Amino acid sequence: MSIVTYIGMGSNLGDSKDILIEAVKKLQNLGIVRVSKLYQSPPMGPQDQPNYFNAVAELITDLEPLALLDQLQRFENESGRVRLRRWGERTLDLDLLLYGQKKIQNERLTVPHVGIIERDFVVIPLLDLNPTIQIDGQTLQDLDLIQHSTLTELADESWINH
Repeated sequence: MSIVTYIGMGSNLGDSKDILIEAVKKLQNLGIVRVSKLYQSPPMGPQDQPNYFNAVAELITDLEPLALLDQLQRFENESGRVRLRRWGERTLDLDLLLYGQKKIQNERLTVPHVGIIERDFVVIPLLDLNPTIQIDGQTLQDLDLIQHSTLTELADESWINH
């Protein structure tokens, strides 16, 4: 049975736009994909690192949550991801943000992803894909952080086709 999932994508090492395009191509092997606009944001963690390129992908897939997480982590590893420090720089970060309406809490996975509604680099791209989306009964388009966003739009949804 197909489920609508949302995957946060970020990169701030290497050719970030190309790395994200490659990640979307890999996601297309797992199901039907649509992508948000492409954004740039300041780092959330240590400030001595480059700005991030961010987007969100909507993936309609038949994969179960942990099988999808395994694939996302494999894609990160294939891109050369190394975890040097918490919230540090990375070639590719793929986060399973939402898996249908399911709430998942185990040692490997928390869905909805922790902190979604405090992160403009997640909320705004999610709204690109689904303007009426809600998380835990909270309508995202009503969040204050949208008015105070630190994002810079780099490209519309066609960035993936270049």
